Amino acid sequence: MSNPIAKIRNFMSYQPVDTTTAAKFLPMVSVVVPIYNAEVDLPALIGCLSSQTYPKDRVEYLLVDNNSSDRTLTLLQEAAANSAISIRALSENQIQSSYAARNTGIRAATGEIIAFTDADCHPQPQWLELLIQPFVNSEVVIVAGEITALPGNSLLEQYAELQGTLSQKHTLAHPFCAYGQTANLAIRRTALEKVGLFRPYLTTGGDADMCWRILQQNIGRLEFASNATVHHHHRSTLKELASQWRRYGRSNRYLHELYGVELMPEMKLPEYGYRLVRWIFKELPKNIVKAIAGKASLVDFFDTPISIFVIQARTTGQKNAQLSENAKLIAWL
Repeated sequence: MSNPIAKIRNFMSYQPVDTTTAAKFLPMVSVVVPIYNAEVDLPALIGCLSSQTYPKDRVEYLLVDNNSSDRTLTLLQEAAANSAISIRALSENQIQSSYAARNTGIRAATGEIIAFTDADCHPQPQWLELLIQPFVNSEVVIVAGEITALPGNSLLEQYAELQGTLSQKHTLAHPFCAYGQTANLAIRRTALEKVGLFRPYLTTGGDADMCWRILQQNIGRLEFASNATVHHHHRSTLKELASQWRRYGRSNRYLHELYGVELMPEMKLPEYGYRLVRWIFKELPKNIVKAIAGKASLVDFFDTPISIFVIQARTTGQKNAQLSENAKLIAWL
């Protein structure tokens, strides 16, 4: 396999969009959202979708229940019957995977552009309009929008905000090959026809896998629409944070097995000790001085311990993950 790092610039496009031309470019769009046990999130999600500035007659919203045990499917069916926008309530109850649910939505979609977000995301009013604009360039086949944080006051949320944990800037700068997260992503249907759909049994890493399959086959370019934003909650408890970073570790292991991606280095015990000693004897005193001057926040004091915590969670996820044979299968239209 040729070195994808050398191709990143060719894969990605940052050409400015002619706003006059883009205003006349109104392809049919299908927005696919996988949903699992999200009855609490649905009112805000549907409210955000209803507020989109993209013409209502040029977009359909395919909300796919993934075998929820709460009232999600009932609420989706009610929304489909009563909403002013075109909502289609679908169900994927054979495979428990967000990627299988997305495939169900893609197969039912009528749009030439397929956009993706998640149930716990809050797409901003111009999200879809701005996400679609770059497709006016026929060479663009993938567009990633930005993911920003909803307001949060806890220490862990402040830490994640400081690190920009959710931002697409991390995935777009991936050392193997750029990709966009499915929380804010759009793909031409023609690209999916050529490379296939998501791997339905994969539980994490499917967004990278999809983008890499498209980009490595030189079907077209990826563009970053930085103003096309969705808001997302940061994790607010240690349990949630650990789960998030274990999932990142599992994703890295799966992508390693699929593509040979380099595994994240495991932090050894001496390095843990060194970082903690450095924190206690150097960083804490320095931040105390800064706090006295009003220039340090609580997250500054605990940045290192939290970083060690998430690194360990990621390492655990990476070490314990094993890609099943089923997870290697690609679904097709």
